[in-house]
Amino acid sequence: MGVVLGIDVSTTATKAIVVDDGGRVLGIASSAYGFEVPKPLWSEQDPGLWWTAAQDAIPGALAAAGVTGSDVEVVGLTGQMHGLVLLDAADAVIRPAILWNDQRTAAECDAIRAALGPAHLVEVTGNDALTGFTAPKLAWVRAHEPAAWARAAHVLLPKDYLRLRLTGEHATDKADGSGTILFRLAARDWSGEVLAALGIDPAWMPATFEGPAVTGVVTAPAAVATGLRAGTPVVAGGGDQAANAVGVGAVVPGRVALSVGTSGVIFATADAPLYEPAGRVHAFCHAVPGRWHLMSVMLSAAGSLRWFRDTLAPGEAFGDLAASAGEVQAGSAGVLFLPYLSGERSPHPDPLARGAFAGLTLAHDRRHLTRAVMEGVAFGLRDGLDLMVAAGMPRPSQILGSGGGTASPVWRQILADVLGAAIATPTTTEGAAFGAAVLAAVGADWFATVEAATDEIVHAAPATEPGPDAPAYAEFHARYRALYPALAPTFHGMAR
Repeated sequence: MGVVLGIDVSTTATKAIVVDDGGRVLGIASSAYGFEVPKPLWSEQDPGLWWTAAQDAIPGALAAAGVTGSDVEVVGLTGQMHGLVLLDAADAVIRPAILWNDQRTAAECDAIRAALGPAHLVEVTGNDALTGFTAPKLAWVRAHEPAAWARAAHVLLPKDYLRLRLTGEHATDKADGSGTILFRLAARDWSGEVLAALGIDPAWMPATFEGPAVTGVVTAPAAVATGLRAGTPVVAGGGDQAANAVGVGAVVPGRVALSVGTSGVIFATADAPLYEPAGRVHAFCHAVPGRWHLMSVMLSAAGSLRWFRDTLAPGEAFGDLAASAGEVQAGSAGVLFLPYLSGERSPHPDPLARGAFAGLTLAHDRRHLTRAVMEGVAFGLRDGLDLMVAAGMPRPSQILGSGGGTASPVWRQILADVLGAAIATPTTTEGAAFGAAVLAAVGADWFATVEAATDEIVHAAPATEPGPDAPAYAEFHARYRALYPALAPTFHGMAR
């Protein structure tokens, strides 16, 4: 039986899924790991953890599916974006990977803007220089770790380190590559201008490929380590957000995806390289050949509810906590929550932004605070959606929702009311890993195009439509938007 394998190298685990030609997920396995915070604002991970986890997850998924490595026709990869993996000439890891949620590079972001000019930087790359991106991480290593910089010979993104271990090839996909902000967005490849301005040797950068394109084959040693067949093709795949969009069917202009996981993302496919002039939302290449996307990112979406649960309701099931919010009317009786617990990216690119409750009285209880957290996340997502529309994206009437946050009927209704769009949930819940498998299926020639693949195998459940609370939420959102400008000076002063 021919199958494809999708592998997702996330921040907390590597997951492998086996998918057949009808889009059915036959087997899933994952292997978890942690990351390190050696200093405030830092976030690092040993790349060796990803390879060790893959050696557990791949055989586990094959066994769960009842297939062998010989049945896998093509492998697709996805994973956490923006991380920096720095290798020497022998492909040895020089230092721990600096992850997407690392916030140490504020000074380097300022230097990048100065080197290229803020407006020109956005015009070329589609993005402002933000602390999470790869380019500022490289600038930080050069400034603070000259010995590591002197050894550098290759730059990879997290999932592409796994590709190297599987195939021996240095390669990446267009979507993940553009997330470094070292791309010329319109050209869909590395920008010689940006690399030169930042003093980065172009020879360090991997070759770039469209998502379904084959980048190499599984080597004999990797086959022994994973149970895959030597010679199995590995396609480029995509960064996790682009792959997730493929997995839910957001592959043509007009289809918009929403992910409410630890972070929150609104993703809109485009057939041209649109960008927001101030860089407050992101513009990257899509994993779909010849397509781009706009993306707004909030750093703490369902992560805000997890923090709230762990801090104020330890042991409470998320479903029960979210259901209790349904006992409270829209607006949480005047309580507002800013979800900037990890700083923010869209619409406020501010690593020093902080979370806050506002409007508390003696009349409020845990239910009101729970609903305020859920509403605050929805308001933050609406901020990003509005910026995307202002950049030229049509306002959507339906959004394809995924992630743990959309599992709650109460939160889905809040999202539909605040975003002003029906929220449809895809029937497949494996997100980015499923998208990687779809790209592998196209690489295996099961389908002529990514669009044809998603039309055939991606389906959505009935949508949650905006309800009678939608007009009231417009007023509450206006109050929410006034909080950040009022509190930002306090946030920055407290951080100093």
